Amino acid sequence: MDTETRQRRERLAAELRDQPPQSFGQLTPDQLTTLADALARQRESRAAGLNGAAEEALKLVPALARGPVRRILFR
Repeated sequence: MDTETRQRRERLAAELRDQPPQSFGQLTPDQLTTLADALARQRESRAAGLNGAAEEALKLVPALARGPVRRILFR
């Protein structure tokens, strides 16, 4: 495995937070990058959705209590 492929595989492993399955060894370096990019975008999208939902939920909390509740929940 050449250095470029190894680096892209390591990036994919970082996105997966685990070693990729052996079958991923059949992927080209470009395919590894595409997969890692897609995983990163999905994680960012999910995080943004969760943050948006949390902010919407805080609207249910009385205005005077929002600051303390936000600090407790999002330390």
